[in-house]
Amino acid sequence: MALGEPRTGILHRGGRVVIALAVSGLVALLTHSLGLDRQQVISVSIFIVIIMATLLFWQFRLAIAFVGIGALMGTNVLTLPTFIEECQLDVILFLVGMMVTVGVLKELGLFTWIIQSVIALKGMTGRRFVAIIVFLGAFMACVVDEVTSIVFVATLIFQVCDTLKIRPMPFIIIAVMGTNVGSAGTMLGNPVGILIGQNAEPPLSFIDFLQWSFPVMLVALTATLGVLMWWFRVDIRLLSERLEARRELGLGLGPLVRVPYKRGLAILVGMVGLIASHHFLEQTLHLAPNTILIVAPLVIAGLLMMWRHERSRHYIEADVEWWTLLFFMMLFAVAGTLEHTRVTERIADSFHGAFGGRSLILIPLILALSAIGSAFVDNIVFVAAFMPVVNKLQQTPLVWALVLGTCFGGNITMIGSTANIVALGMLEKRYRSSIPFIEWLKVGLVVGLVTGLIAWAGVAVLSPYMPTMEQRLQKVRIHGQPALPMEPTGGR
Repeated sequence: MALGEPRTGILHRGGRVVIALAVSGLVALLTHSLGLDRQQVISVSIFIVIIMATLLFWQFRLAIAFVGIGALMGTNVLTLPTFIEECQLDVILFLVGMMVTVGVLKELGLFTWIIQSVIALKGMTGRRFVAIIVFLGAFMACVVDEVTSIVFVATLIFQVCDTLKIRPMPFIIIAVMGTNVGSAGTMLGNPVGILIGQNAEPPLSFIDFLQWSFPVMLVALTATLGVLMWWFRVDIRLLSERLEARRELGLGLGPLVRVPYKRGLAILVGMVGLIASHHFLEQTLHLAPNTILIVAPLVIAGLLMMWRHERSRHYIEADVEWWTLLFFMMLFAVAGTLEHTRVTERIADSFHGAFGGRSLILIPLILALSAIGSAFVDNIVFVAAFMPVVNKLQQTPLVWALVLGTCFGGNITMIGSTANIVALGMLEKRYRSSIPFIEWLKVGLVVGLVTGLIAWAGVAVLSPYMPTMEQRLQKVRIHGQPALPMEPTGGR
């Protein structure tokens, strides 16, 4: 997902309007010629308008989404009860709780302490620094989210690069790509994680992500580090030389301050521990799947707001991205109409008719579609529309192909993920410079291809050991009892 405006300045606004209307009109004609009924044509057309808005009119995306919702309701394609049902309020509330908690952790100095700890390390070299920012960005994304992670890793990069008088651009690209890959490791790394986890049938738990997605992410992250070390070897060598020169003068990487970090660290560990154990707690308390997962950030946020009551309004007004969350709600509702009008069912039937239940074909197909889609379109849009298709195909490995494809595909272009846009915005604000689209695309394609192949191999290797849909459903039904023993099943 992206929180900035893509590079569309080369097109006049009028030209972009013509392109958006032309594409939407062509899609409407195509869907009508394929035999879709009136409601299906309208839902697909409006969904395409929203996609074009994210590409060509980013600053108007929420306004266009509001108008799209009105058009869907005015044509009776979307009813008010369906709108309320499809808004995914559980996902929105989870994100609100996480944003408030992260805002408190920032004020408590936790992330400043992490930056200071890196700066204080002895024997730093260029290669070691690159490894640190890649793994730090990835693991921070796993426990807080990719946006918070890249904000603080970028701050670290700026401090080091300003001290050593070197270009920050290569290291920003390195950090962003590590963060995007790492965001696939847990449900917390990227909003698509919680969206997929909640909407998978049956829902996925935090432990499911650690068991099936995290290992593939680690392999992909290591490969990403290797590719980036080779691609930016000249800049990394210069960083090593400047570090060595400062060491000879007895200088460090910057001024150090003592930060009282322990309270923030305790809150973070407690929150992650509670979320990680949500499946066990839900079974013990006989609660619906993912109840604790959704409620935990809200409860923690509420307790923190009572503790720091004089700042509670600030956390809600400043730290919660209401603009983005409202956009998500509209997207979820628009994408929900595709399922409600059975468009996604027809797509799934087409996939099944073309490929049957052949995982060896469907896994790379879903990976490629999700990676390419996420590179150019908001990945929340893609997942919201495509998740019902994956559920209809009823193959567990395809869910993980969707998770990995959407996260890894965000590295291909500079507008492929939120982390990309946020980091570029920070770079432009601080240095009045930007990264050329082609410069990013060249390394992004390489990293995207390498990590995509690793994801393909990882999901294919793990798929025989993944629980089938029937096993997962039975595990959900029998609360408090151990899951069925898993044998190699092909994940079907």
